[in-house]
Amino acid sequence: MKVLVIGGGAREHALCRSLSLDPDVTSLHCAPGNAGIAEVAELHAVDALDGTAVADLAVSLGADFVIVGPEAPLVAGVADAVRARGIDCFGPSRDAAALEGSKAFAKDVMAAAGVPTARSYVCTTPEEADAALAAFGPPYVVKDDGLAAGKGVVVTGDLETARAHARGCSRVVIEEYLDGPEVSLFAVTDGETVVPLQPAQDFKRALDGDEGPNTGGMGAYSPLPWADPNLVEEVERTVLQPTVDELRRRGTPFAGLLYAGLAITSRGVRVIEFNARFGDPETQVVLARLRTPLAGLLRAAATGLLAEFPALRWSDGAAVTVVIASYNYPDTPRTGDPITGLAEVAEKDEHAYVLHAGTREEADGRIVSAGGRVLSVTATGSDLAKARDRAYRAVDRIGLDGGHHRSDIAAEVAGV
Repeated sequence: MKVLVIGGGAREHALCRSLSLDPDVTSLHCAPGNAGIAEVAELHAVDALDGTAVADLAVSLGADFVIVGPEAPLVAGVADAVRARGIDCFGPSRDAAALEGSKAFAKDVMAAAGVPTARSYVCTTPEEADAALAAFGPPYVVKDDGLAAGKGVVVTGDLETARAHARGCSRVVIEEYLDGPEVSLFAVTDGETVVPLQPAQDFKRALDGDEGPNTGGMGAYSPLPWADPNLVEEVERTVLQPTVDELRRRGTPFAGLLYAGLAITSRGVRVIEFNARFGDPETQVVLARLRTPLAGLLRAAATGLLAEFPALRWSDGAAVTVVIASYNYPDTPRTGDPITGLAEVAEKDEHAYVLHAGTREEADGRIVSAGGRVLSVTATGSDLAKARDRAYRAVDRIGLDGGHHRSDIAAEVAGV
């Protein structure tokens, strides 16, 4: 099949890398892509938020299948526009993507479906926000109701910081703090059948020891040796399937990638949030371990045939990804800095590879930074310690002036 991927980050590079290894994919395209994706797919310019432009591109390429990567195009209805032209598309409709586009909507769906989550208040005025903050007390959890590129959540013990974030949003969800480790679990669904992938854990804070500001994610690992062996089955039964069933009942079936952000609390599993697409950087480690060809799985979801799809196959090993970010990320990142060492990783690191997030190629062939999160250095190994060692060995080969990364990704669970 001829496949078009929409997006240009490390998530899309991970998707394109897996698709490029799939024998059923005869032609691979990406729009707009990035400097790394250009090595495995043909790039095209497009406004990813313009459904008509994306659909026109898919038609002009003769694409059989379109995969929409980021959340903003999904919430904008890009998948609907592609399907309206008769092309199979992986990604939920605009209405179903509201599960990520509005945290208040997600809370309403969870309440109707009986999905365990944090108690919360939806607030539209400063007075309502102050009352909610007083009701829950510290630590305060304040979430922008809309999309915020993974940085719309503030968790703080400082009341004034919480109040300031609430006032900066037109509508916020303020909820009780959930204790315990966090887990990301993806599931592919066609609106009825749910096929969970393997869980992963990411690291949101910018600095070692989970210090510093929230980011879009500074690294991840999979599998989770400390997790209950029945975790995936439990989450499928209590969270994923009820949510998919409720959305179908409402007449807005969710077909695509349902991402559950979970807290494993002292009172059991609770949903922190839903996303309507693959997460970044968790996708990098989950797809590194997936042995089932990706295109067939995603197309089965897009065409309502997931119940007939064979059981997924996974590697027995582990994967770790470490994000290298630009100077001053997650505030206003500096861009245009040259990146060195990419060829050295490709040449010397058999079990590690670099996925590009915010990069571009200059006219002279140099690769430079073009965003906050620049690279996801990913490695596999027989266990987490081996995968982690390989990832950081590759990180050490890469140069980016002012760049920074966490040095403790998967350290505790790997016994380092």
